[in-house]
Amino acid sequence: MTDTGSFDVAPWSLALEGVDTARLAHEESVFGLSNGHVGWRGNLDEGDPRGVAGSYLNGVFEEHPMPYAEDGYGYPESGQTVINVPNGQVIRLTVDDEPFDIEHGELVSHRRVLDFRDGTLHREVEWVSPANRRARIESTRLVSFSHRSIAAVRYRVHAVDAAITVSVQSEVIPNEPLPITHDDPRVQELLRRPLVGVDATVLRGTATLVHRTGESGLTVAVSMDHQVTASGSAEPSVTTEAAHDLARTTVRVRLAPGEHVEIVKFVGHEWSGSTTASALRDRAEVAVSDAKRAGWEGIVADQRARLDDYWRCADVEVDGEPRLQQAVRYALFQVFQASVRAELRSVPGKGLTGSGYEGHTFWDFETFVLPVLTSTAPHAAEQALRWRHSTLDHARERARHLHFDGAAFPWRTIDGRESSGYWPASTAAFHVNADIAGAVLHYVRATGDQDFEREAGLEILVETARLWASLGFWDEAGDFHIHGVTGPDEYSAIANDNVFTNLSAQRNLRGAVAAARRHPDVARVLGVDEGEMEVWTRAADRMTVPFDEKRGVHPQSAGFTHQEVWDFAHTRGDQYPLHDHFPYFDLYRKQVVKQADLVLALFISHEDFTLEQKERAFAYYETVTVRDSSLSSAAQAVVAAEVGQLDLAYDYLAEAATLDLDDVQGDTEEGLHMAALAGVWIAITAGFGGMRETEQGMLFAPRLPARVRRLAFGVRVHGHTLRVEVTETKATYVLSDGPSVTIRHYGDEVALEAGGPVTLGIPEAPAAGPRPTQPPGREPRPAAEAFRV
Repeated sequence: MTDTGSFDVAPWSLALEGVDTARLAHEESVFGLSNGHVGWRGNLDEGDPRGVAGSYLNGVFEEHPMPYAEDGYGYPESGQTVINVPNGQVIRLTVDDEPFDIEHGELVSHRRVLDFRDGTLHREVEWVSPANRRARIESTRLVSFSHRSIAAVRYRVHAVDAAITVSVQSEVIPNEPLPITHDDPRVQELLRRPLVGVDATVLRGTATLVHRTGESGLTVAVSMDHQVTASGSAEPSVTTEAAHDLARTTVRVRLAPGEHVEIVKFVGHEWSGSTTASALRDRAEVAVSDAKRAGWEGIVADQRARLDDYWRCADVEVDGEPRLQQAVRYALFQVFQASVRAELRSVPGKGLTGSGYEGHTFWDFETFVLPVLTSTAPHAAEQALRWRHSTLDHARERARHLHFDGAAFPWRTIDGRESSGYWPASTAAFHVNADIAGAVLHYVRATGDQDFEREAGLEILVETARLWASLGFWDEAGDFHIHGVTGPDEYSAIANDNVFTNLSAQRNLRGAVAAARRHPDVARVLGVDEGEMEVWTRAADRMTVPFDEKRGVHPQSAGFTHQEVWDFAHTRGDQYPLHDHFPYFDLYRKQVVKQADLVLALFISHEDFTLEQKERAFAYYETVTVRDSSLSSAAQAVVAAEVGQLDLAYDYLAEAATLDLDDVQGDTEEGLHMAALAGVWIAITAGFGGMRETEQGMLFAPRLPARVRRLAFGVRVHGHTLRVEVTETKATYVLSDGPSVTIRHYGDEVALEAGGPVTLGIPEAPAAGPRPTQPPGREPRPAAEAFRV
């Protein structure tokens, strides 16, 4: 085993020397590849050793009973868990009858490199077998952006100083084990071997396995084929076989010193809930055939071209902090590859890098990930929103079941049905509906996509508006209230008039009215009339937003600031996260915040608060927020920057940027935190770039922290790229092409013409107050520590 340390710091890649088997699960998540349809964890090619096997298809899951200690009306009857589809990553090597194994023989060198511009994971190994045979192995894998179903590997074995006989077994293996978190034996049994063999074929060297899940009834086809070449006089032999539990292609060759054998493996992945097994097999085989025709070099070139196009807008440049530069590009790369070919699917909380959260999509996708996609890869954002639209019937049925009008989108799901059995943090968290509606509004404003608004967006806005109208009520004074809900903070449940929820619902209601007036013909088809729009307008105008006059802050929910404050002084460091050591009942009745809630509202609903209110609220909630969620630090960074606490904002950014790379929470082995990765971009652009979206256009109030000399980023505006460059004293705005755009810089209107840079001064920062304090031991990770090279 070679020594291993932290990742190398480089602007466009992430590399790691050596192998530490104790850290494999973490590294497999970090080195994961995906295109939004197919996901491969960064497992070693040979399959063993490994931390957690992972080969996923977006939307493939097994259904299982939901066990309850005591049943109740409205509880979901079944749950959904992502499963491993047949794994085509595995390539096993034998050198002169000695299996290549990093734990046996001598591992002279071992290096892995994830390239953000090529979209590839490259591995180089030099190994001496126990019998003293030396071989050098190079492998490069990718999950294709141009061929949606395809993952591919180029695998080379070199004879170094003596002749060797090489045997390579390239495999597809179904029912690879995955972590099972359920205690119920029925669920464990279903998830242990969820795939049942349907078909196994070999046709002219192409092997295909077709399986079906037992309960969810999904059919999966995985096909593989190879291109095999060798240098010098070497002549490889190739055989292929397939059975329900294994497909294998075996390559054997004798290599003289200096010769090598190259195997390019193409793996096609298809699934469906309705297509026949034979048709699905044909689709997987056609995908492989097309990829072979394009060839390895062609697929790699296409990969680079897609990323070149993405980076032209999305790239963020940071001068002064090399590790932050790497981290932000890593984050953007992961967000892009998690979504680029999802196509009518969402992005799960872990993307396709792990089975954490059982593969579910949550509200944080629309709140954190979709704004990044809308601003950098709007086609991916549109497809994800169209997926939400495709699940409206499930959401309508859920609303009817709960005795409400409109649609109630699920708290956590894979196929659009609710899959959470803990109702205070799921059913009661109705803000998910406004989060989805907010993402629709942002997408339409940013892109001008009227076709989407007519075909899908308006219906989402209408059905969610109907939900709020039936969920809330008017009091005797004519004010509108929403009671008994849970906001983003999961340590406060079943509260009245949660500020984040009420302001988000208000925006939803007004957005629905405005969109219905833009498209009256579609609104009529949806049954919207003037009377209903009048109800929505009145509810929005009379929405209750509590305010604590004595303390001068908005309570997170009505009465929150009057509750007993959590005893932070007597809470030990090893008792965090609190939900693992204290009952929810105790958390729910105290002032303790798991993650930004009111502070998130200060950002999302920024126009509804004065700067003074933001300053007071931010300082207040810092004292009770413990950040037991990865979603918190980015939102806190944004608001900290806005109220002038730049050093604190930078520490929060550092925490978000290194969360997965350094496994800060100790759970990255379950998969990457996609919303937190998206939050890195948000913290930079909305925090230090001061970027905000309004109905009147975009506004900027940039200001840099001391450790950053220059910052540059891009954002898409109606199909065109706006580049923003910030230094300590000035900001420059450049519109790439298209019609003129008007923005605001520190409140002043600025007209931008294509190709003409506009440089403006940054006013002197007003004096900031004292740095807010956090509960003991819950301060953010210092940037000086996180970014140390």
